[in-house]
Amino acid sequence: MEDGGSRKRKQDFPQVQKPEDRQDSDVNSSSPVITAFKTFQLELDTRHDKYERLVKLSRDITIESKRTIFLLHRVTSPSVPSAEEVLAESDAKLDGVRQKIKQIAEELQGEDLYQFHKAFTPGIQEYVEAVSFQHFIKHRTLISLEDVNTRLVFLQEDKSEAKDPSAEPQEREVLAFQVTPIDYLLGVADLTGELMRMCIGSVGNGDIDTPFQLSQFLQQIHDGFSYIGNTGPYEVSKKLHTLRQSLAKVEDACYTLRVRGSEIPKHMLADVFAGRAMPMDPDEGVA
Repeated sequence: MEDGGSRKRKQDFPQVQKPEDRQDSDVNSSSPVITAFKTFQLELDTRHDKYERLVKLSRDITIESKRTIFLLHRVTSPSVPSAEEVLAESDAKLDGVRQKIKQIAEELQGEDLYQFHKAFTPGIQEYVEAVSFQHFIKHRTLISLEDVNTRLVFLQEDKSEAKDPSAEPQEREVLAFQVTPIDYLLGVADLTGELMRMCIGSVGNGDIDTPFQLSQFLQQIHDGFSYIGNTGPYEVSKKLHTLRQSLAKVEDACYTLRVRGSEIPKHMLADVFAGRAMPMDPDEGVA
C-alpha cells in the first residue's frame, strides 16, 4: 500500500515535447519576431568582430610603443655616439604606430567612439607616453593634446586610382583620429615613470644637469594633476600616487647630487641610485 494515498502515475501527466524533438516546420521564419532577432544577431556579431579587431590593433600599438620607449632610453647611454640617430629611428617606429592608429580610425568610421573606447584605450595611452617622451627629449617641454591629434590626421588611399591608373585622381578623403583628454592625461601620467628612469640613466652617464631639469618638469606635471585631484576620472586620480612616487625619487636624487655630489665619484653615482629606481612593470619586458 502506497503512503499518502493514491498517486498519479507517470503516464497520467502530459508529455512535454523536448526542444530537440520539435520540427523546424514549427518555427515560422517569416515571423516579424524571428526576423528582428536575426537582425539583432547580425548586428551583435558584427560589433563583436569589430571590437576584437580593435583589441588586436591596440595590442600591436602597445608593443611597438614600448619598443620605441626602450629605444629612446638609449639616448642617455654612453655607448650611443649620436642621439640624432636614435631619434630618427624612433620617428620611423612611431610612423608605423600611426599606421595602426589609422586602421583604428577606419574601423570607427560611422561608429560611436565611446562604445569601443575600452578596446583600444591601452594602446592609445602607450602611444601618448611614447610620443610625449620623444617630444621631451627633443624640446624639453610637454607635448600638447592638440599636437598629438595633429599627427593623427591621415589621407585615405584612392581605390579607384589603384584599380585604373589612367583614371583622373580624385580628391582624397581626410581621416582623423582624436585622442580623448582622458587617454592623454593617462599617457602623460605614465610618462613620469620613464622620466624617472631617464634621470637615473643620466646620472650614470655623468650628466648632472638633466636630473634637475627633470625635477622641475615633474613638479609642473604634478601641480597640474593636483588641480584635477579627486574631481577627475578614477583612472587619473589612481595614477597620481605613482606620479608622486616618481617625483619623490627624482627629488631624492637631486638632493643627493646637491649635498653629496662632491663626495661620490661620477662613475659610482649610478650605483648609488640604481637601487632607488622604480622597477619596470612585468608586462613591459617586450623586446
